[in-house]
Amino acid sequence: MAQAPAPASAPIQSVTVPYVRAPVDKSYRKMLAGVARFERDHAFAPAASLRFRLLPRLPATTMEGVSLRIAGERISVPLALDADHRFALPHNAEAEREDAAVLANRRADSLTWRAAIHSPGVAQGTRRLGDLRLECRVGIEAGLVSNSSPIFGWLSDALGSADQVCTSADGNYLFFADRPVFSVTVRHGARADVLPFSMLYAGGRLTAADLRFCDCQVLLDRSYYAPIFDPAWPDDSIVEFAYIQDAPVAAP
Repeated sequence: MAQAPAPASAPIQSVTVPYVRAPVDKSYRKMLAGVARFERDHAFAPAASLRFRLLPRLPATTMEGVSLRIAGERISVPLALDADHRFALPHNAEAEREDAAVLANRRADSLTWRAAIHSPGVAQGTRRLGDLRLECRVGIEAGLVSNSSPIFGWLSDALGSADQVCTSADGNYLFFADRPVFSVTVRHGARADVLPFSMLYAGGRLTAADLRFCDCQVLLDRSYYAPIFDPAWPDDSIVEFAYIQDAPVAAP
């Protein structure tokens, strides 16, 4: 009895597996939205340029050798980091079409991200308030902050936009100084106000359980809130830092 011919083997198909974004890797599209927000609100810091910055989040995080790239289904674009782990974000149409991610060669939960906006001529150990106002708007628009404790209530739908977060006294947008802070003073003209303790160290009210949800874990002693929500402080107001190692020592 004649046998029916065996069916022809189906051709082997190749499948492109897209990059799957980890929860804390950053959306390239959202970061481009942050760049657009910087351009739209540039009047807060008209002489400044925009860069982004990587910071450690976990105690075990090492920043030595960290690298960064834009990663999509078919595209991988390395990003140059400076000595302070800051970088500029270029526009890449293909990466935007592919809904790429911006990711580092580290565990996604080991880093935190911030906008870095510095007007020229601002003295070392100080920040300009308008720069901080713009950093907040860009950071929220770009989706940089990943705090998830209930204490950071602005991550809820009730306070979800940059305009709400950055203009509200309850916005809770954390900034980080270069070194551990002893006190922070805001000055403009003859007015000078020392920020209360509640505006330092993430409000001084994080429990050990809360801290693991805050991207300030290893930067808690550098963290502070600024009065970016208060229109009584003009953009040219200066935020001055007294650092812990420079603080006066009480006599025995």
